[in-house]
Amino acid sequence: MKRFFAGTAAALLAAVLILPGEAYAVSAEKAYSLDAVSGRVLFDKNADSRSLIASTTKIMTALVVCERCNVLDRMRIPKEAVGIEGSSMYLREGEVLTIQELLYGLMLSSGNDAAVALAICCGGTVEGFVELMNDKARLLGLRNTHFENPNGLDSPGHYSSARDLAVLAAYAMENPIFAKTVSAKTVTAGQRYLRNHNKLLWMVDGADGVKTGYTKAAGRALVSSATRDGRRIITVTLNDPNDWQEHKALLEEGFSRFHVQRIVTAGDRVGTVEVAGGEGARAEILAAEDFSYALAPEENPQVVLPGPGFVYAPVAEGADAGFAYVLIQGKALGKFPVVYGQTVEQEREEPKNIWEKLFGRKAHEGTIAKNTVRQGSGLPAER
Repeated sequence: MKRFFAGTAAALLAAVLILPGEAYAVSAEKAYSLDAVSGRVLFDKNADSRSLIASTTKIMTALVVCERCNVLDRMRIPKEAVGIEGSSMYLREGEVLTIQELLYGLMLSSGNDAAVALAICCGGTVEGFVELMNDKARLLGLRNTHFENPNGLDSPGHYSSARDLAVLAAYAMENPIFAKTVSAKTVTAGQRYLRNHNKLLWMVDGADGVKTGYTKAAGRALVSSATRDGRRIITVTLNDPNDWQEHKALLEEGFSRFHVQRIVTAGDRVGTVEVAGGEGARAEILAAEDFSYALAPEENPQVVLPGPGFVYAPVAEGADAGFAYVLIQGKALGKFPVVYGQTVEQEREEPKNIWEKLFGRKAHEGTIAKNTVRQGSGLPAER
């Protein structure tokens, strides 16, 4: 997962290989489903289209707080965080809660008041905290995302996309405090009994997050996560009147139809390359690390080496040889590093004599042949 976000989130060459069948003509305006471990795109419908995202905004709010604050710290609720419109955990001015309790109120009860309290605690001001949210969005490569508040209240400049929310959620679920918070079904926070609004926690085996959202303008928004046998699938729908059932169907199909398979193991021979000017004609190319991917039963991946098909000598065993690419039906899914399997030295040239230095090999050979003929005829050689 960490390797996925080190470079794949922005640079993955994944083709959009959509789940087949009429059953997946989802009613959502925008939708996206992602195998978070391999980076495999399982479903895509208008995934890069910008949209109002309602309270799914709070995924970023919670993530920034988890990364920047000690959740055991306590804070006194300021007047500015009381009586915020929309969904609420009903904070009271002056009461003292831990950051973790406020996170539960934020993510289980979708408290807009908890969002403001956490923003002030973590960023000094709501405006300062929103800057941190946008900084994190840029760092994660979320190109279709911009925040104007920490709670998701409708605003023209406040938007994201289904793909960006999936990438954000996959990253956030790697944070243990965030994952613990969003997977909780019920908790007690500050003498409040909170029940998670995310019905999928009760509907889907392995469901462990993430966040619901709704405003009249945005419609129903839902970001979900489920984990089974080391695999995590993230699914996002925006403006979807049937989100619970469609998330359940997409998650189940992702687990049952697609299975992670190791396509390449480190050390496997993936090809050879001609070594121009080398003592050996070709060098083996070996995989430098494993490559696994979620595949459907009928899919047959291919491994290809890019480039002109040759390199110049010398090459050293174990040295970086670039990347090999994995394709399905001619579409690139990802890449992995490769190395040379053997050392190939540069071909050595024989030292040239005086004739080769002055006239070149051909001129010298011609002179020798000419002298040999003259000497064979009994005539003196030319001087």
